[in-house]
Amino acid sequence: MDTTPSTILDYEKQQARLANDSGRPPVLFIHGLWLLPNSWDRWAARFESAGFAALTPGWPDDPRTVAEANTHPGALANKTVGEVADHFAEIASTLHEKPVLVGHSFGGLIAQILAGRGLATATVAIDPAAFRGVLPLPFSALKSAWPVLGNPANRARAIPLTYDQFRYAFANMLDEAEAKDLYDRFAVPAAGAPLFQAAAANLNPWTEVKVDTENPQRGPLLIISGDDDHVVPWSVCHAAYELQKGNPNLTEIARISNRGHSLTIDGGWAEVADLSLEFVKRFA
Repeated sequence: MDTTPSTILDYEKQQARLANDSGRPPVLFIHGLWLLPNSWDRWAARFESAGFAALTPGWPDDPRTVAEANTHPGALANKTVGEVADHFAEIASTLHEKPVLVGHSFGGLIAQILAGRGLATATVAIDPAAFRGVLPLPFSALKSAWPVLGNPANRARAIPLTYDQFRYAFANMLDEAEAKDLYDRFAVPAAGAPLFQAAAANLNPWTEVKVDTENPQRGPLLIISGDDDHVVPWSVCHAAYELQKGNPNLTEIARISNRGHSLTIDGGWAEVADLSLEFVKRFA
């Protein structure tokens, strides 16, 4: 008998209950670093209107608001990729049917990990963080992560981005006004541990940052790449696709021009949401 304490919060349990009671296909949204579940609010509404039951849980111990997260950053620290994946797997296990998984950045990595465990009906990974076996390491990706990786002590901390760092990493394709608005509305500190894990993944055979790309129960997968993403450039997304495409299930990749890492939260979010929705409607 598993005696591990549950990490699911009351509001997350309520979302799962509502999804089960609705009888609609569930969609589990997984956010990445420097964001909270509120980054999916517009996506959730769009998927709900298309007949899905949307769930927007947080990572373990996520504060509920941006203000709270910025005031108490310690709550976001010391979260590993394995712990986060297990948290979302536990949520998925409470649903009456396998969910669709939609993840962005490290959320896209988590989505692929769960799909590799056979937990997804279909998966959309948007600018997903690299997993073991993905070899490209572009300069822009290293520069984006350097505010964390530049100090080994940050592994146990939650590190915020300055506005200029956010501008480079997320909002490089936006004008100043929109970039500042997104920073104020969405940006929170991020756990350092996942970035250190990802940086060492190809050196560590026991890493948690790995995906079972061969599982025949993986389900269909779409990888979406923002063409001008500094954090997860096209070369990283395409390398993940090359590793995934041998799976017996359908694997597709889409490249969206003139978009950076903010593509799920900026003014063009609906284009990405609709592309994702068109894909998952084929299977759910």
